[in-house]
Amino acid sequence: MKKEHKGKVKIIPLGGLEKIGMNITAFEYEDSIIVVDCGLAFPEDGMLGIDLVIPDVTYLKDNIEKVKGFVITHGHEDHIGALAYILRDINIPVYATKLTMGIIDRKLKEHNLLRSTRRKVVRHGQSINLGKFRIEFIKTNHSIQDAAALAIYSPAGIIVHTGDFKVDYTPVFGDAIDLQRFAEIGKKGVLALMSDSTNAERPGFTQSERKVGITFDHLFAEHRNSRIIIATFASNVDRVQQIINSAIKYERKVVVEGRSMVNIIEVAGELGYLDVPKGTIIETSQLRNYPPEKTVLITTGSQGESMAALSRMAADLHKKVTIMPGDTVIFSSSPIPGNEKSVSKVINELFEKGANVIMQDTHVSGHACQEELKLIYSLVKPKYAIPVHGEYRHLKANQDIAKSLGIPKENCFILQSGDVLEVSDEKAEVVDHVTTGEIMVDGLGVGDVGNIVLRDRQHLAEDGILIVVMTLQKGSNQLLSGPDIVSRGFVYVRESESLMDEASKVLVSAVEDCLKHQKNADWSKIKLVVRDTMNDFIWKRTKRRPMILPIIMDV
Repeated sequence: MKKEHKGKVKIIPLGGLEKIGMNITAFEYEDSIIVVDCGLAFPEDGMLGIDLVIPDVTYLKDNIEKVKGFVITHGHEDHIGALAYILRDINIPVYATKLTMGIIDRKLKEHNLLRSTRRKVVRHGQSINLGKFRIEFIKTNHSIQDAAALAIYSPAGIIVHTGDFKVDYTPVFGDAIDLQRFAEIGKKGVLALMSDSTNAERPGFTQSERKVGITFDHLFAEHRNSRIIIATFASNVDRVQQIINSAIKYERKVVVEGRSMVNIIEVAGELGYLDVPKGTIIETSQLRNYPPEKTVLITTGSQGESMAALSRMAADLHKKVTIMPGDTVIFSSSPIPGNEKSVSKVINELFEKGANVIMQDTHVSGHACQEELKLIYSLVKPKYAIPVHGEYRHLKANQDIAKSLGIPKENCFILQSGDVLEVSDEKAEVVDHVTTGEIMVDGLGVGDVGNIVLRDRQHLAEDGILIVVMTLQKGSNQLLSGPDIVSRGFVYVRESESLMDEASKVLVSAVEDCLKHQKNADWSKIKLVVRDTMNDFIWKRTKRRPMILPIIMDV
């Protein structure tokens, strides 16, 4: 007999629904809130100088007495990257599987938060109780080990959150996804399924990670006489394991390049997720002791990031590794949407250095394609479908899959970050909207760069700046010296002296006119006159609008 459900549970995505990245969702039942994931996003093109973007968690701060903990599905940056910033303000416990927690611990240590944060490692199949919720971790496969789906039990019913997943029957490490458990939970009756939408547009099945291992084997056999450099995602421990396996088979030493890669390999090695025989991995400085054809480099930079190891090698900026003619460079990833330009720039630079670049068949996705999504929907049989993780088109494709399997259109919800979806056995509807947004991190500053600062940076980048300096006599407001005009990023001054001279003359007459008519003109009035005069003059002459910055001193 089915259990009686009572009350309503609220599902509140605070990020991760308009784009790939920054995943964070709150679940609320009466006086209990749990938060699933806490990720960052990488800056968009217009965010000049911004290092990364984290979600605005005002809603959690306002309801801090209800918040019971962070429950993390897996160790990718777009799911854990904001923890170190948000735990400063919201000190609540973190629950995650072993490898995920190992990676989180490294981050917290860097930010001096390790001792002040309560952490609990959860095994697959285990449940934790947080307030009115019980959360069960279910084994799934993804491009990082130890990924979990979550069955969230509330008095209003069960919600299943898949996290990022794919169905891999032959994973490199550990067990296949626990489909049996999904089916058992489906039999109990599931209120809502929130499933990964990243590959919802792709038909068929995602291939097994082992397929890449077979390709590596062929490539190692084919390129026995050249040094091999492989760029991949730092977090893909299974991929690294397969490269190491091929390296051992073909008697090559392995060098690991890139800070994030070194970090994750250390964590995975310590926790037993990587099997590396002693003496396989050598330091970069030892490369010269081995012939090139007996070495393989595993490096970061498969997305063309300018600071990553491979990009620095391609641009001749790497201190220890130089690309040689004849090197074989393998990109074991596909470009994330938006990174295509940077990737092709690196590839061109590598070709110019005489390297042989290989891209095809050396990557499989970590996300479920359409057939796997259908499988999960069919096993879980949810009443409501809530696609997550992706841009609108991905969410829409996932919604279409749910509809094709018989879930009525009115039971499929494409939400926006900040929507409050209230779900019960009777109905589900969006009842409210809470504050969400992007907080920008620039260097050590969190949130001190907002839209106004970005607008100024854009303005400076497009039109430059003119600084107007002048000295007034105290009391009488007589113009003693100036106005001197300093220009940066506007025109090359030496070639535009006549323009500057003319601007200076126009300014002198405007400022003197202002002072003559208003003996005690205040500085803000004078600055306004300077700005208006310069803007008019420069626009008429050059059709540009640089930023005008008046500086007035008095003596």
